[in-house]
Amino acid sequence: MVMSWLIITEKDNTARRIASILFKDVKTLKKGRVSYYHSPSNDAYVVGLKGHIVELDFPKELNNWTKTPLEKLLQAELVKKVKERTISSILKEIAKKADRVTVATDYDREGELIGVEALEIVKSVNPTVKVDRVRYSAVTEKEIRSAFSKPVKVDFNLANAALARQKIDLIWGATLTRLISVHSGRMGKDFLSVGRVQTPTLRLIVDRELEIQNFKPEKYYEIFAEFEGFIAKHPKRYGSKEEAEKLFAKIGETAKVEEFTRRRMEENRPTPFNTTEFLREASKFMSPHKAMNIAETLYMNGYISYPRTDNTVYPPTINLIEIVSALSSVFPREAQIVLSQDKITPSRGRRETKDHPPIYPTGVAKRGELSKDEWTIYELVVRRFLATLAPKAVWDVRRVVLDSNGVKFVANGRQLVEAGWRDIYIYSKAEETELPLLKKGDVLRILKKRLEEKETKPPGRYSASSLIKMMEKLNLGTKSTRHEIIQKLVSRRYIHGNPFRPSETAFSVINVLKETAETITLPDMTAKLENEMDLIAEGKKREPEVVDESREMLLQILRAIDYRKLSKDLREGVKKDKIVGKCPECGGELVVRQSKAGKRFIGCSNYPDCTFTLPLPQNGTLYITAKQCKEHEIKEVKIRTKKGYWNLGCPYCNYLNWKKENS
Repeated sequence: MVMSWLIITEKDNTARRIASILFKDVKTLKKGRVSYYHSPSNDAYVVGLKGHIVELDFPKELNNWTKTPLEKLLQAELVKKVKERTISSILKEIAKKADRVTVATDYDREGELIGVEALEIVKSVNPTVKVDRVRYSAVTEKEIRSAFSKPVKVDFNLANAALARQKIDLIWGATLTRLISVHSGRMGKDFLSVGRVQTPTLRLIVDRELEIQNFKPEKYYEIFAEFEGFIAKHPKRYGSKEEAEKLFAKIGETAKVEEFTRRRMEENRPTPFNTTEFLREASKFMSPHKAMNIAETLYMNGYISYPRTDNTVYPPTINLIEIVSALSSVFPREAQIVLSQDKITPSRGRRETKDHPPIYPTGVAKRGELSKDEWTIYELVVRRFLATLAPKAVWDVRRVVLDSNGVKFVANGRQLVEAGWRDIYIYSKAEETELPLLKKGDVLRILKKRLEEKETKPPGRYSASSLIKMMEKLNLGTKSTRHEIIQKLVSRRYIHGNPFRPSETAFSVINVLKETAETITLPDMTAKLENEMDLIAEGKKREPEVVDESREMLLQILRAIDYRKLSKDLREGVKKDKIVGKCPECGGELVVRQSKAGKRFIGCSNYPDCTFTLPLPQNGTLYITAKQCKEHEIKEVKIRTKKGYWNLGCPYCNYLNWKKENS
């Protein structure tokens, strides 16, 4: 009997590409709506999964949020459920006649677990089948053929690290979400989500907003002198106006050049993209979540390498010049800047890993082959790659120190002499400052002197880019999950905008948890669990042991909570999030309500005594901003749709304008 070969990939796109690379006689088979691929001459089948085809859940008897004790929930034995039954059926069907199974899912923790889940289904019908694993970082012919020529063993430690994360996140997420939702009265579709990584991340945003709100600006004074062609500044700033004025009065009509320096400065090239740096740069154009989804599509279609990586050093196995030469058909000018060098040496980052290379282009795409957003991400990856291989930028840097009656002034100038990599990486602006050539002893006329009063500024809000960087620094989440955490905070209406602003509910949840269960809001506990999962991947700890430790940690947190205070504070805070302003008719509170038909509107809290209402758009997510209308005591409203944010403004002004136009 001829035995079959079963190849398992993570997604259908990858299955189709791998099948077409390995075999010439590929036929597409279908079962229901699921496609898979067969090579009759090799009797090989390539089946693409849909990521995880098995999911973990709590037993059904614990589904009731209000009746299930939280301690019982967190101690419950989790159950596995097959969520993609058709794919499971295909795997079993082929597995019965297979003598070899190759796991070809993405090579990382999550990919290893996805492969192991599929293997468990296979082994349920064919326990003795031979199993191997292939690892690759790009879905290109060269990389795939190379990977299949040297298969390795499945790394069960790596899969167990992902399984531990899955279990811990489910236990913590479900327990804490029920805790907060039940005690706030927000259940059903409108439940309040809390999570192991999500909550410390939200605290970062809330704490920053509190810093901004509590910030008290302080006045300070700076002194400037204007010369022909440049402005110089006194190096010190003063908190006392009197002291600044005293010094200001000493300034004469001229200043003497005490020191003038001029040098050439080489500016280093950017380092190769790892996931964190890629998402930070991509967030200039779109949300990190969207950027990662697009990067994964480009990877599966063979245009870029695997986008989940910590590596910032190109391995010697990558033929850099070959890639640049191929890219010259689409980026001719940029490729020529790289190829015109006598020697091409790539820049290097601090972190070097052996699993995946940094993100780089693996295929040539023309603009018309990709959507607008896909091209934006592809071009970013290409330009970053070429910039890491280009010459350094060279600056002409000048500095002058001047003296006027004992009052010092300093000015700096810089001009770009050789653009180098900056001619390729167009996302980083070269800021040039004029400073003429001077020499020691020159006496310059002061055209104008200025004493400026300024104020200290509060810290800036977190942008997607700076938040990802801070999460990495605090070990919150992983390179593969940080963008998902941010997206979850947005979709649950905890934060909005970019830079991010927290909602009133976010303030309430974090403030209550800080008082009743602060451990949940701190990164330390999450970072500790991340380290434990690293130990599982290294084979130094067992998955059940780490999961049980996390249960015990959570149990101690639950036992320390003041539930009466938690409930009272949460309900008060959640109510605030729905208050839009003051009723113009009776002075009551205007709140967002829902009609019996499910339509949202703004109504007065004094109903039925006051029947004042305002209409609201029915589509999109509603955000009540902190900005108040100049005409009415009502906050402005924003709506978030798939296309982005649009500002409704004051709902009352909006309604009055509509009424005027339609009268």
